[in-house]
Amino acid sequence: MSNHPDAEVLKKNAAEILAGLKDKTLSARDRIAIPPQEMPAQDPKVRCHNMGEVAVGYSEEQARVEALRCLQCKTAPCVASCPVKINIPGFIVKVAEGRFDEALSIVRQSNLFPAICGRVCPQEVQCQSTCTVGKSLKSLEKAVSIGRLERFVADEERRAGKSDSPVLPPKTGKKVAVVGSGPAGLAAAADLAKAGHAVTVFEGFHKPGGVMIYGIPEFRLPKEIVSREIEALKKLGVTIDLNFLVGRTRALKDLFKKDGFDAIFVGTGAGLPKFMDIPGENMVGVFSANEYLTRSNLMKAYDREHADTPIFHAKRVAVLGGGNVAMDAARTALRMGADKVYVVYRRTEKEMPARVEEVIHAGEEGVEFHFLENAKRILGDEKNRVTGMECLSYTLGEPDASGRRSPVVVEGSEHVLDVDAVIVAIGNESAPLLPQTNPDIAVTRRGNIIVDETGKTSLDNVYAGGDIVLGAATVILAMGEGRRAAASINKLLAGT
Repeated sequence: MSNHPDAEVLKKNAAEILAGLKDKTLSARDRIAIPPQEMPAQDPKVRCHNMGEVAVGYSEEQARVEALRCLQCKTAPCVASCPVKINIPGFIVKVAEGRFDEALSIVRQSNLFPAICGRVCPQEVQCQSTCTVGKSLKSLEKAVSIGRLERFVADEERRAGKSDSPVLPPKTGKKVAVVGSGPAGLAAAADLAKAGHAVTVFEGFHKPGGVMIYGIPEFRLPKEIVSREIEALKKLGVTIDLNFLVGRTRALKDLFKKDGFDAIFVGTGAGLPKFMDIPGENMVGVFSANEYLTRSNLMKAYDREHADTPIFHAKRVAVLGGGNVAMDAARTALRMGADKVYVVYRRTEKEMPARVEEVIHAGEEGVEFHFLENAKRILGDEKNRVTGMECLSYTLGEPDASGRRSPVVVEGSEHVLDVDAVIVAIGNESAPLLPQTNPDIAVTRRGNIIVDETGKTSLDNVYAGGDIVLGAATVILAMGEGRRAAASINKLLAGT
């Protein structure tokens, strides 16, 4: 049996709650007593064999009931916890009233991509972490589902077939280059275009969208949604130049000298995968999560008849790591036909950085978690193909610099996991190309570009933001970085 009630049942229950609350003036106690609305989802036994979106989305009735749970706090701690400072109480009250267009307009004042952020941003550690309702009920899980409501209002616009025709601002005559079409780059491009500048986004891949296209699987973020947001950007006059790798196709400085750009924003992300540096990592059947997910997501390797690339079809897969990328890789491996998928993580579930929802979904779909374990070496046959992975067991010692307890090896705990593929998902480092080809740009020892409080780099008229500055972060944080830098560029070009 599925743990997820039928969507129609949830819709019916919400409608009954709405009817009971009709014309009633709700006190704070009444609002807190309203039950949280569960997100409808595909049955786990079905969804692990398809790439369709797992979470189905709220019905109108569910969205309105969930919105009625908001206390409309005057202090709005949720806004303070939002990286882009969305007027959360403002948009939620419009949802409760059924005025979804107005709700979306409020969200878009701060967040350019609500359909995306409503799906993939970790609201539970951002806006929802400070929700007064959740604190009153002493349960983070019972906080108002801000992200789901954000997704709902964006999806309502799409379902209705609505599309804004933006009013284009007067042209300034200034040209701005945006390097990278991930969330930071696209957010910066939008704000720069709205200021009237001629904006060109340079993307090294053959499709725009960055990590939203090549990293996050279809079942979490349908690519049609990303494409829709990019089309909206083009309506603002933004040009997107694909297969253009700044640093190779064109040197950064030549964007100024040869192409006449007045300013540059760098948002090239964190695309360099880390490895374990253990014996056997060069064997056939070992992949970085970046490669594995890029083949599946960007090149649609899951569609075997129409795929743009082959992909390794394994039956027993080990995924090393405990973050969202590890969950994405593990769940993708299931959908690619693996019989068994193991997530091997050297701490406990409590320390996992992945979103709780993603961990729960992975478990429901059949992913098996091996906590307090890690790889020691990868085993192979005479043809250098993976046949297994020797692991060590761990206990947890004292907290490290991040506050998480440090894993300590249990001596003599070696054991072998029978697998024919290993996916390494232990993190990424900043894309190295631009720092390597521009030695004058200041970077940290990890290769992250150093910026000041405005987003400016050590180079004149060059700004940066997103994962190339922060290291691997979230979509909404990257967007916030892009918008901050765009505001600084706008001031620069306006001479203020």
